[in-house]
Amino acid sequence: MSLVLLAVGWVPSAVYAQLAGAAAAPESLGGQWDLRLAPQLAEHPLPANQRPATLTLGNNETTTTDTDLALKGNAELRRYASVVKGDYVHYTFDTDIADAYGAVQIVNDGNMFTGPEAHLRVDANEGYMTVPKYRFSVTGGWGSAQRIDLIDSERSVIHDGTYTTCPCDGQPAWYVKASQFNIDQGSDDGIAHDGVLFFQGVPIFASPWLSFPLSNDRQSGLLPPTFSIGSTNGIDVALPYYFNIAPNYDLTLTPRYMSKRGEMLSADYRYLTAKSSGTIDVAYLPDDAITKTNRYSIAIVQNWNIAPGLTGYVNYNRVSDASVTTDLASGTAFPTSSTTLYQQEAGLTYNNGPWSVLAREQRWQTFSTDTTYNREPQVDVRYTQYNVDGFDFGTQADATRFTLPGTGVTEGNRFTFTPYISYPIVRPGWFFTPQLKWHFVDYDLSSIGSDAPAGQPKTFSFNVPTLSLDTGMTFERSVRLFGHAFIQTLEPRLYYVYTPYRNQQFAPLFDTAEADFGLSEIFTDNTFVGGDRVADASRITAAVTSRLIDPSSGDEKARFTVAQLYDFRAPQVTLVDGEPISDMSRTGIIVGASYKIGPGFSAEQAVQYNEIEHYLSHATVGFGWAPASREVLNFAYHYTREDETLDYEPVNQFIVSEQWPLAHQISSVARINYDMVTHRLIAGLLGLQYDADCWAVSIAFEKYTNASSTDEPSTGTRVLMQLQLKGFSKIDNGLLDQFRANVPGYTPLPASDAPTSRFSDYP
Repeated sequence: MSLVLLAVGWVPSAVYAQLAGAAAAPESLGGQWDLRLAPQLAEHPLPANQRPATLTLGNNETTTTDTDLALKGNAELRRYASVVKGDYVHYTFDTDIADAYGAVQIVNDGNMFTGPEAHLRVDANEGYMTVPKYRFSVTGGWGSAQRIDLIDSERSVIHDGTYTTCPCDGQPAWYVKASQFNIDQGSDDGIAHDGVLFFQGVPIFASPWLSFPLSNDRQSGLLPPTFSIGSTNGIDVALPYYFNIAPNYDLTLTPRYMSKRGEMLSADYRYLTAKSSGTIDVAYLPDDAITKTNRYSIAIVQNWNIAPGLTGYVNYNRVSDASVTTDLASGTAFPTSSTTLYQQEAGLTYNNGPWSVLAREQRWQTFSTDTTYNREPQVDVRYTQYNVDGFDFGTQADATRFTLPGTGVTEGNRFTFTPYISYPIVRPGWFFTPQLKWHFVDYDLSSIGSDAPAGQPKTFSFNVPTLSLDTGMTFERSVRLFGHAFIQTLEPRLYYVYTPYRNQQFAPLFDTAEADFGLSEIFTDNTFVGGDRVADASRITAAVTSRLIDPSSGDEKARFTVAQLYDFRAPQVTLVDGEPISDMSRTGIIVGASYKIGPGFSAEQAVQYNEIEHYLSHATVGFGWAPASREVLNFAYHYTREDETLDYEPVNQFIVSEQWPLAHQISSVARINYDMVTHRLIAGLLGLQYDADCWAVSIAFEKYTNASSTDEPSTGTRVLMQLQLKGFSKIDNGLLDQFRANVPGYTPLPASDAPTSRFSDYP
């Protein structure tokens, strides 16, 4: 018997430093009491010309000097990371070939093969085994075969075998059966020839060539198929294939069959380089059986870093019709939301110190009756300086040509110039900021629409100054509430704005609308957004905010705000000439609150109440609770009272969404969006997810609303299903994106178990 003693364990640090070149500190694996990786025990491969020692064991050993060695009974041959075991092992020194018979077991770098007979060139890990069972410990894949050929330590060929990543005990939930598998652990890639995919013992897919990953890294191969049944598409099946072209390039092709519409193909391409990135998503359905038209969707996003501070971009979207995004929504083919407006834009941006420049060409494909102007082109220049002898100042200059397809519309050029200067005075406990701003607007119209006011000139201009005064104070005290210590603040604030009235009836509405309701909007000097209107005002906003702050972490636990706007005179500027003017001297009381109570709970509310006429104008209420992973409950309520004077449409909706475990391995995912004005369900999603050890299935019932070019939306329903086979298809192809989009805070199901060490099955 030949014997080699392998010494492991204690090595003086100074000696190791000389061997390794430098002393290395131990690497912590986690907490205080966790084991640590000892660099002194790291593996150091032998030089190419140095052969590792061999250890042999057996109940009976016969040796022919310098020729061969025969081991019988519990025979073992060990060399470096390779082990050959069996009832009988014959080893030839010159050829380095080991022939093993009876209960043979071969282990190399964590890969284990068992069978009745094997022949192996030990150093090269080259040989074959008959009727083997195998397991790749690092990747978790295992199976059985009629024969396996070992090409080297990374590559092998499995003949007439099976492959799965399910646990080894019992019948696997899924497996692939093929005439031949080519396994390459170096590239983390497996290929099955004439493969059939079985799930719960039932064949569900067959292909002459199947590629699948051997690890969690991106690999070319089939993605999980999706299946749905809906009122608009009928039976809907999609089978994506992922091409991992390069580490920074990939492509997903998705053939899809819809029983009511026909066959469709979508392609999603992504790339990333040092100075550019982009995506191209294209989908095409020839001769839709329902609409009798060719339907398509194109989405292109490109970004370039041209030079320091200079970037370029393209954002191009185009569809065949208004309802294509919801009619054909599935996975990566289309976005899940309906829209009637698609952006087509290309531009350059430049940022350098106080300067920022935007130059762009922007068009829209629209299916709505609302007017949306193109910018062909727009150049926007901004300059900002802070704390120059205590002053902040800057300006914005914008030159845009606005165009609109069709006849009888107003088009032309608009130039805006808005300089400002302020002098912030900030002291401990208080601040005071006066600011002067001047709005210059100039128009040069090329055409005047039929809806323009009588006497509309083609060239005109106006300018409006705005003075604002912003001041506030901050008081603090220590308090104790509910057994916890907090710092409580009291922050009163006054904001006054004065803008004289200027007649703006001839200014068209190129890009302007009324500002949304919210606490942030009450501290702005203009109640319009866009460059076509400047609201006249003599208004003061009074607000008080109180916050509760954790003194140890500085985390804000709660915030409460009460505010009200007072008009010293009624505003005269309206969005459209002739609109009714509100004669109220003050707005309703605005109340806002946000707070965090306990782990995972947060809430936010904003309410505007008219205390003069005693009605609720606006309300937004929302909260979210996420006590643990994959436990989420969200609620939101939106209310807007109808107001013809302010052109407010009535809104009275609530949204509930959740992800919650129902039982072991089963969780629910749901979302309800209900309109209490029309008493109908706007959108709804109800799903279930089952997570097993090596597979997961998700199924969902969805009701959705289609966009329409006639502004009359239609609804549809569908049932979607996705099967995920862990270790075989690892990239989501859309259904989980639906869950993420519908449930804020949604957490995907866990992936397959982390790969084990190659020493886990070391015999």
